[in-house]
This record gives sequence, C-alpha cells and structure tokens, in this order.
Amino acid sequence: MPHVARVPYLSLRLLLPLLLVLLPGLAGAGPAGAADRPVVELSKAQAGTGGGSVTVTGSGWRPRALLTLLVCGQAEPSRGVTGGTNSCANADGRAVTTDADGRFRRELPVVEPPVPCPCVVHVATVTGAGAEADAALRVAGHAVEPLPADRAGGRLSPLADARLRGSSGLLTWFGSPPVRTLVVTVGNVGTSPVKDPVFQVGTSHGVFAPQWQDQRWRGTIRPGGKARVELPVELAGGAHGDYTVSLKYGGKVLAEHPWGVGRPWGVTLFWVLVCLVVPAALFRAGLAVVDHARPRHPVHAARPPRRPRLRLPAARRPPALPWVSPDAEPPNSTRT
Repeated sequence: MPHVARVPYLSLRLLLPLLLVLLPGLAGAGPAGAADRPVVELSKAQAGTGGGSVTVTGSGWRPRALLTLLVCGQAEPSRGVTGGTNSCANADGRAVTTDADGRFRRELPVVEPPVPCPCVVHVATVTGAGAEADAALRVAGHAVEPLPADRAGGRLSPLADARLRGSSGLLTWFGSPPVRTLVVTVGNVGTSPVKDPVFQVGTSHGVFAPQWQDQRWRGTIRPGGKARVELPVELAGGAHGDYTVSLKYGGKVLAEHPWGVGRPWGVTLFWVLVCLVVPAALFRAGLAVVDHARPRHPVHAARPPRRPRLRLPAARRPPALPWVSPDAEPPNSTRT
C-alpha cells in the first residue's frame, strides 16, 4: 500500500497574520498602469497675461506620445474642462513629445481663455490611446465665475470597448459622406441617476484635434445601472484615410475607436471618364460644325473643266484615207 503523506491543515488563526503580512506586498505588485497615472505640475499657481508663462512638467504618460498644452477656462481638475476645447485658448497652445520614460517639460505662455475662470492647464494626448490631466492655474486679471451646477449628479464610466457598426455602400464609393453608429456600454458609478445625458462625439484625422459635436441620448441611467449608448457618426463627403472616433462626457474621454475609411474610387473613375469622353465629344462637335459651315458647290461645277478640242480649218484638214470609210476597200485588195 503506497505511503500517503498527510499535511496538517493550518488553522484560521495562523492564516490571518500571514495574510496581513502578504497583502501589502500583493497590493504593491499590482499593474504598473495604476500607479503611473498621468500627472501634470506647474512651476507656479498664478501668473499674469502680460507676457507671463509657466513651466509645465508631467510624468506617467505614454512614452513618445504627442501632447497638447492649453489654458482653459470654466474648468477644475476634479471635473475637467466642462465646455470642451471651445473653452481653451487654442491659438496659444503648445505641443510636446514625451521621452522614453513618459516625462516632459515645456514652457507655456499664460493667455486669457475665451471664457471666465476657474482655469486649468489642460494636457491631453493627440494620437493613440486617450489620456488627459489638468492642473489648476489662476490667471491674474481674468474674470472668474462659478462653474455650472452638475445637475446630473452621476458619473458615467465605460464598461466595454466601443465599436463602430455599419458599412459603406455604393454611394460612399462615389463620394457620399461615410456614416457609422458608435456603440458603447456605459455604467453609472455615481449616486444619482443620469437623465438624458449629452455626449460629445468627436472625429480626428491624423494629428489634428477632434471636432466635437453634442449629441443627446434619450434615457435614464440609474446608480449602479448600465446602458447601451448608440450615437451616429458622419464624416465629410469624400473623406478617406485613418480616423479616430472619440466619445466624451463631462469633460472626460470615455472611449476611442479607430476608423479606416477607404478612398472613394468612384470619384476617380468619374473624372477619368470625363477627361476621356469630353474631349472626344468636343472633337466630334467641332468636326460637325466645320462640316456644316463650309460652302456648298453644285455638282457640275465641282467637275474639272474639259479641254476644248482643237478643230483645224477645212483647207488644212487631211484627206480621209480611202480604207477608213466603211464603204471603201483598201487598194490592191481583190473581192472574192
């Protein structure tokens, strides 16, 4: 009979101290992304607009990422930029690329945003996975107004990856605007219901910033509940290339999804046919006009004139040979 080693069971009293010792180490061994969240710091908390500037430093960003730095109004680090990029001084923004460790340092001029303060320095990624962070900044001499109350009282968070539904048709192949439906599942992680939330749907091409459009979703998401949000997305006619569709709510980007749009080859085919058919049609029309406009002559006039016969006088006319006449016979001939 084989020998079976019996391992004594550990009692709960022995396991509890062991777990208390191991839990801090396990907590510290979590994913690095949780600790390396994007951070933005300013060299000073207040600056004037008369040629003033602040030094913006950041850490915890994606390596070799392109970022934009903007001074925005009607914003707080806890709520983000409530009015979107329309509340920022976009013309005086700066761009910076993070190093291999996800850090950056950039000088940013302090200008007055188009809306009143409270103001922040808003840093966001341009391409790739969306990330953003804000740092409070007091702009000296600029108007200050309280932020609008958050009537929704809830906070929405994505629960699943966003996706685009739909396909291109024949009209899109000939330059019609591409249309898709953005589908994303969100959950209410707040304490109050969210009724008829207004989302911002943006489309960006290449390194350009998204163009945001407000879209209202009809429905109520209760605390702890979830909902499937479907919003239409449309590009300009003839658009093609690599696009990125973003969804924002409450100043925070909830989801992003790439969208590769094919080239409308039907438009190219149309112009090729135009370049071939139109010149041929013009050439034929020109020939018809020339043929119609040239002068018409009578048929007999078109024939070449006959040369007149030279008729000699009778005195000089040679005598007819006797054998030429039908009744004459050649000389020295014998009739049989």
